[in-house]
Amino acid sequence: MNTKDICRHIDYTLLKATATKDDIFNLCERAMENNCASVCIPSSFIKEVREKFPNLTICTVVGFPLGNSTTCTKTAETLGAVYDGANEIDMVINISKLKEKNYSYILTEINTIKKSIGNRVLKVILETCYLTKEEIAIATQIVDNSSADYVKTSTGFGTYGARVEDVEIMVNNIKNGT
Repeated sequence: MNTKDICRHIDYTLLKATATKDDIFNLCERAMENNCASVCIPSSFIKEVREKFPNLTICTVVGFPLGNSTTCTKTAETLGAVYDGANEIDMVINISKLKEKNYSYILTEINTIKKSIGNRVLKVILETCYLTKEEIAIATQIVDNSSADYVKTSTGFGTYGARVEDVEIMVNNIKNGT
């Protein structure tokens, strides 16, 4: 696989609180030059990016970065992002609910968000740095049994990002192809 092939699978991301419009536009230009899958940006920039880069696939994150907002709040964020022009949504699971073993809450929340965006792509972030190996496995199974399109490791804003061992646990717990 060459660099261009790899780039087609990358969500080129800039979610720093200090990112300016110029920073976001530069990110978008680089993403287009490298044929990245999408840009993942704060929702406050979606409208401007959609206007300047009409053919770019735009993603944003709801429940970012902690995942502990309500389903209603995440849904409102999602609908606002779609209205402004987002093509894809990443959502952070409610880690507290996972730790409480309230698995039905997580499954319902994922399916609610997916229902609100129809055929747009939904990616679910587990934020593995806060989870045990068992919780990573269970969360992956929940996502795999939901209507989500993908499962992801982390936001990069936790105590650490993606680790090979976390990905291995996730891969070993996917049965339905999420």
